[in-house]
Amino acid sequence: MSLRHQALDVLLEPDPGRKAERARALFDALPPGDAPHAAPLLSEPERAEVIELSAAQAQAMPGRPARPRLVPAKEVPSRSPFTLEGRAALLHAICHIEFNAINLALDAAWRFADMPQGHLRDWLQVASEEALHFGLLRDHLRSLGFDYGDFDAHDGLWSMCEKTQGDVVARMALVPRTLEARGLDATPLIQDKLRRAGDLVAVGILDVILRDEIGHVAIGNRWFHHLCRERGLDAQALYPELVRRHEAPRLRPPFNEAARKAAGFTDEEMAFLLGLD
Repeated sequence: MSLRHQALDVLLEPDPGRKAERARALFDALPPGDAPHAAPLLSEPERAEVIELSAAQAQAMPGRPARPRLVPAKEVPSRSPFTLEGRAALLHAICHIEFNAINLALDAAWRFADMPQGHLRDWLQVASEEALHFGLLRDHLRSLGFDYGDFDAHDGLWSMCEKTQGDVVARMALVPRTLEARGLDATPLIQDKLRRAGDLVAVGILDVILRDEIGHVAIGNRWFHHLCRERGLDAQALYPELVRRHEAPRLRPPFNEAARKAAGFTDEEMAFLLGLD
């Protein structure tokens, strides 16, 4: 089975623990990327391979468990993190984001066959790190007497993945550097609440997640700008057009400017986010 087929196979895995384990193993099995004579990730026939989804695979995309129940975002109740159940619900919401992020990264890895091999490696690395985050959060959730699937969740992240499945430029613009970048802004605010609730274990897990997510957003930024340069597109002008075309949310402050700049956002892009353009 080719590497892209393996990424697709893990994407279709419905068991969350098994998916996370397999995503990490898939990246760990890659040859070192910086080795001077590292074996190529894919042979030429594999790189040119067109993978057609069967009807059953398309129906099962992405693989996920029967629970959590998926509801519209406005139907997911907001709970206080200062009660045990409320804190568990908050951690469950973040755990669900990380589970979806595994799927998003695996989809980017297998779907866009005409991208350079570094793109495949980057997104398999992201999938592995998202799997680590999911495991850390799920273990902590279990220590509180709950588990992934115990609370309702929504499907906003995967919905944007589906909208951009035919356009790698839009995918890079609107998933890692728009939806996932929201985590850079939200994480310090969530950490403050958890710190005040006395959950320092969760605060520490979110430190790991924030560190890695800066790198993930940077990967999205790097490939978005690479594609724009390669295709002669004006990245600054294209981004708001893609937001409108795919009905992506227009993000609102406050923004974690330090984290966003570390992830590669330019001063001009920050001005657009702040409504200063």
